[in-house]
Amino acid sequence: MKNILLTLSILAIAVVANAQQMQVIDKDGYKLTFINQDATLDAALQQRMINTFYKVYPELAKEYNPNTLKEVTMVIDTAYKGVAETDNGKVTISAAWMHKHPEDIDVITHEVMHIVQDYGESVGPGWLTEGIADYARYKFGVNNVAAKWALPDYKSTQNYDNAYRITARFLAWLEAKVKPGIVKTLDAQLRQHTYTDNSWKQLTGKTVDELWKAYSEAPAI
Repeated sequence: MKNILLTLSILAIAVVANAQQMQVIDKDGYKLTFINQDATLDAALQQRMINTFYKVYPELAKEYNPNTLKEVTMVIDTAYKGVAETDNGKVTISAAWMHKHPEDIDVITHEVMHIVQDYGESVGPGWLTEGIADYARYKFGVNNVAAKWALPDYKSTQNYDNAYRITARFLAWLEAKVKPGIVKTLDAQLRQHTYTDNSWKQLTGKTVDELWKAYSEAPAI
């Protein structure tokens, strides 16, 4: 009986180990712990995801926050129901999402930008945080075209605080038409906890509502 239980325990451990594969990569000053809970996920896709991290994370760190975390954990989660999320240096990505959208590897670019942002709890508007993360994906993404990911055309039903790609396009317009470098400045203010609603006027001479009105009248970027 003891031998049978021991055998079953060994088999159970083997099943868990096979189902959850872990790689630890230490390269270019950054350490990535990549945990894959899905044994059916294509090995080539996993490598592309790791390569994407090592391509974009150092670039984002250089551009926005050289003091960002040097150790990151990435989990391909079979139970996670969303697309992806980031918390305290850990990126969780839905295995189901990657099966359905294998070209969407720049979900990593968006999520690791949240690590770079490091704004802390309840600092600044959430729409701007997500807008900056999608702006980073727009600027630094490596596979957006193949993923059919792009900034949306302007529509009259939109507003600057819609977050994500809508806000990101507004930020891209500001960079091109109003004040180059404004995203980097806003990002720094949010991290330093100096951002206020008045930041827009201090940086551009106009309120965010006035800037949006100008954008809506000539939204080409």
